Amino acid sequence: MTGARKWVAVDFGGPGVLRCIDVDVPDPGHGQVTIDVRAAGLNPADAKHIAPGQDPKLLPLSIGYEVAGVVTELGPGTDLASGGGAVGDEVVASPITGGYTTAITVPASGVFAKPTTLDFAEAASLLLVATTAADLLHASGAREGETVLLHGAAGAVGVMVLQQARRLGVRVIGTASQSNFDYVRRFGGTPVQYGPGLLDRVRAAAEGVAAALDTVGSDEAADVSLALVGDRKRVVTIAAAPRAKADGYVFVGASNPESGPFRARARSGLLKQAQDGELVVPMAQTFAFEDAPAALTMLTSPHAPGKLALVNEGPAAG
Repeated sequence: MTGARKWVAVDFGGPGVLRCIDVDVPDPGHGQVTIDVRAAGLNPADAKHIAPGQDPKLLPLSIGYEVAGVVTELGPGTDLASGGGAVGDEVVASPITGGYTTAITVPASGVFAKPTTLDFAEAASLLLVATTAADLLHASGAREGETVLLHGAAGAVGVMVLQQARRLGVRVIGTASQSNFDYVRRFGGTPVQYGPGLLDRVRAAAEGVAAALDTVGSDEAADVSLALVGDRKRVVTIAAAPRAKADGYVFVGASNPESGPFRARARSGLLKQAQDGELVVPMAQTFAFEDAPAALTMLTSPHAPGKLALVNEGPAAG
């Protein structure tokens, strides 16, 4: 058993509820891997995980769903999900629980060889958004030659949709602010300004829209999507579950029983795309491990497009 530093939430709320504590990291048993964490990815789900209104009996809460690092120990008879594995291997682990830490023991079923094309921060920021984007495209039935509308094209999931859609031969009309138009174009999308008049702007940019993907959850996104796409099974959201239920379109995420298995299956292929240079992870900023509250503050505030990550440069990371 080794020691580690770990961020936990001692109450529900914002960044101020985080505390850094010392913890013991259990030795890995069969089917487990211990990882020296070099980077932890930040996602909006982290903030939701510690949001007010939950049962105090859940406290303290571990936080963080994905990491990248170096294998320090494999349990007896254990292989990584990507096959093989040895001490010293660079890996990515997702989804996990408690990733804001300097070391962790996790099930090997979620541990894969890290793409050599990505640094630790990029690798720790890949899988949650990439699998979410893949789920959106899959659920919408997007096919080569079609045009789809994407709400929130400059967001972390949106950029992953753009890259995967380009690989599929799918054209994307993506909503964004004017300041992010070049960013959307960089990843193959055709940007349109969100806000009043969006429906007309999308119609002017495309002769027809086969499907709509929503990462924003606004009424505007729902209204425009439903106005453009006749088949409600091809309107898919990750951010408006109540509206989707009320209006008969598709929500993908934790409450959809098909999402978890699909996303788990998608990980290997997405990692290969990253290894082949077909999938990149734009980063907005990295933070030292000790600055997790500041990182969470930025996560929940408007910031430049791109992912955020904690980077451990302490003794455990060599």
